[in-house]
Amino acid sequence: MNPVERAKVYADLSRDLLAQKNEPLTLERIAELAVQVVPGCEWAGISLRTARSPAEPGASTGPLVQRADELQESLQQGPCYDTSVENETHIIGDTRTDHRWPEWAARVADLGILSVLSVQLLGAEGELLGALNLYAPQVNAFSRNDLDEAHLFAAHAGGAIGISREVSGLREALRSRHLIGVAQGMLIQRYGLTLDQAFNVLARHSQESNTKVRDVAAQIVEDGSLPATHDEVQVASPELAN
Repeated sequence: MNPVERAKVYADLSRDLLAQKNEPLTLERIAELAVQVVPGCEWAGISLRTARSPAEPGASTGPLVQRADELQESLQQGPCYDTSVENETHIIGDTRTDHRWPEWAARVADLGILSVLSVQLLGAEGELLGALNLYAPQVNAFSRNDLDEAHLFAAHAGGAIGISREVSGLREALRSRHLIGVAQGMLIQRYGLTLDQAFNVLARHSQESNTKVRDVAAQIVEDGSLPATHDEVQVASPELAN
């Protein structure tokens, strides 16, 4: 591609990724587009850094990739696993002869994966989000140009993931705020409390039960009343609700 064509491709790609409604859809679309954008790539997946794992499979273009990424997580070895941990690019020209990750490489070679390219996915602040995992059935499938293209694509992909998470966080905050407001309204109507007193009831029960205020509110909205462990006589007394 010439510079003008490449600019148009990535402009379209950015719009496509930002149009996805949530993080799972964004991840799926990133995997799909990686196959289209990086010439040597036949299959693609994403490994994410999470509280549960440094390389948790997040999306893939099919069962073969899903299995390869799951093996990296379970064996705690592989180019994509190390990329998610070390923030470094890794490439394998032939999984049958590469000895850096012997158990994983042998098992994915049996699956038909011979070439691997793993590049970092970075957020807007440079934080390591995980790895973009590119696979091919041929030996030495990834050229220097493919590596450059993968890095460019990963930069757009990482930005899209970061924005998706920010939007998801804002949506969740709005849902929580709405839910708490509904619960406050129910307490006000039932017990004759003020708005502040109703919130204090939620906050006190949250502390006593070691439960998030949002979850206390959700239980009230679902059940129509406070949880059974809470003393309704106490709640009905405004001075005790303060």
